[in-house]
This record gives sequence, C-alpha cells and structure tokens, in this order.
Amino acid sequence: MSSLADRDFRRILLIKPSSPGDIIHALPVLHGLRKRYPSAHLAWLVATPFADLISADPALNEVVPFDRKRYGFLGRSIRVTGEFLTFLKQLRAKEFDLVIDLQGLFRSGFLTKAGGAPTRIGFADARELAWMFYSDCIPKMDKNIHAADKNYAVAAMLGFEREPMDFTVHLTDDDRRIAGELLGSASPFIALVPGTRWETKCWPAERFGKLAAALHQSHGMKSILIGGKDDTSAAERAVQSSNNSATNLCGKTTLRQAAALIERAALVVTADSTPMHLAAAFNRPLVALFGPTNPARTGPYARMNDVLRLDLACSPCYYKKLSQCPHDHACMRDLLAEKVIDRCTGSMTGAPFKNQIHNAKDRTEWNA
Repeated sequence: MSSLADRDFRRILLIKPSSPGDIIHALPVLHGLRKRYPSAHLAWLVATPFADLISADPALNEVVPFDRKRYGFLGRSIRVTGEFLTFLKQLRAKEFDLVIDLQGLFRSGFLTKAGGAPTRIGFADARELAWMFYSDCIPKMDKNIHAADKNYAVAAMLGFEREPMDFTVHLTDDDRRIAGELLGSASPFIALVPGTRWETKCWPAERFGKLAAALHQSHGMKSILIGGKDDTSAAERAVQSSNNSATNLCGKTTLRQAAALIERAALVVTADSTPMHLAAAFNRPLVALFGPTNPARTGPYARMNDVLRLDLACSPCYYKKLSQCPHDHACMRDLLAEKVIDRCTGSMTGAPFKNQIHNAKDRTEWNA
C-alpha cells in the first residue's frame, strides 16, 4: 500500500470545532491541504458560533456547523437525540475519504469515525481515548511545542510539509466597511482587548484605561476596546479610567468585524486571547500579556519577543478561575501598568509601528 503522502484524497474533512484561537492555529493545515489537493472538496466541521471566522476562506468548499450547545442535551431530549442522529447520517452521506481531527477529544474522535472515511488521522496523544477512533496517528511531540506546529505535523504525513505555514484570515469587503464605519475618524488607533475566556488571563480593566490615557498623551492616538458582549463591563471600567482617550466597541461587532478592526490597528495590546492570534495573523505590532498560560504553546506564533510576562515560579499554572490561585493572581496583578506602558512605548518607536501609522494615514478607504 502506498504511503498517505502518495495518495490522492478527493473529499477531506477537517475537524477543529473551537475555540477561535485554536481555529486560527489550524488555518495553516487548511491552506496546506488546498495546495496539496487543489481539486479536492475541503470541508471544516466547526462549532456554530465560530463558523463566521472561516466561512469567507476561499480554500473551503464547505463549512459543517456543529451545534455543540444544543447537542449537549443528547440523551436527555428525544428531539435533540433525533437531530444528532440525523446529523451523523448526513455527515456519513458526504462520503469523505480523509478526516483529520485536530481537536483530539472523545467527541471529535467519535465524529472522525462517524464520518465513515477509511483514512482518519489524529494525535497519538489525543485525550479522552480519542486516538482509538483513528486509522493513522500523528506521532507524540514535545508538550511545549506551539499548538500551530503540533497541528502542522500532519503536513509531513500528507506530503505538504514544505509549504510555508499560512495563517491568513479572510475577510469580506463588508467586514472592512463596517469596521471603518465603527471607527469613524479614529485612525490610526490602538486596539486594547480587556477580556479573555479565562478570568485568570485578564489584566485589570482599570490598567487598560491607564494605558490608553498614557499612550494618548504620548502619541496622540485614541484606543479602541475590542471584545465580545461578555467583555462590555470590563471595557466600560477601562473607559472610565482612560481620561476620555478610549472608546468601547465590545459586543458591537461580529467575530470577523472585530478581526477587521484588528487588521487596521497600529498596535494591539491583549492577554492570551483570540485577538492576540488575529493580531499575529495580520502581522500587527503587538504586546501580549501572559500569566497563567505558556506562551511557548499558545503565544503569538514565532513572535515571542512580543510577549510580556513576569518570571514567576508558579507560572504557567493553567488555572482558569481566580479561586484556584493560591498567589492572589500575582502573575497579572503584579504586572504593573508602568511596565506595560514602557513596553508599548518601545514597540511604538520601531519600524513596524511607524509603517502602520504611515499606512493608516495613506489608506483613506479605511474610513470609507
């Protein structure tokens, strides 16, 4: 039998349901697959709330939405159970010949098998026994390898490892137009991201406000606060501390519209979050604040110099809740505003930042 790298797969399903940051880490696999199999039908199974992030990507033929929240009632609701069985039947009817599971959990492994493809690839160290659903396994790797590099290990198995990793996030003209309307005259601007999914990753909102005030005074630029509806309260506290130098757009955009804002930012300041990965994908000047997580694994790809963290023995701990931390959240609490201001000021004196300012002044269509 020929190796996987020699085979010509025609219908391919990529499984990476969530989160948005993890989806961005999987984009190089999608783009590499498209180059390796230019005529193949490429589909991506993704959680419904995040389908927006990839739906404009020209490498995709199909987005397969997976309603994880609704299917959480599987076994407790006759209707939902029936809908799930229908979903599995429809998935199998798509007749994929290759399924790649980059999530590595029991649920994603099960869906890999349920798709009916004869070739099913996943991680040898997948959790929750997901590996038992695969026909071929990606070998175990160092646990500190970056998530994007771990995903891209599948490239060696399929013969496209020489293709450069492509993190391009595709946006539409409407995404950029709406972003321009929201910004109004605020260009160039600094993007601040006050919220994260883990409360332990958050830097105090009031310090974001202090940062906005300091950068406005030193560079004359206003800050735009970006995030979801759940980040609105933190953003409002930041605005109140900003001396009228920040505007809150949290909860006022779709995921792609938020990406369009980040695409235009002269500087992005954020903790370990989706906007951080978007900033890296768009090659924006960036200051990434890290505490409970490991930037070697989930930091901005190939941009460790953009990471700011305290060298503490307890970090990374991967605690998600403040109640779990025995050190009073020292990793973020002791990361003082003055230290972040100094790092941002340093970033704003370099050539990448100056290029963003030049582009922002020249590209009048940003505010069209």
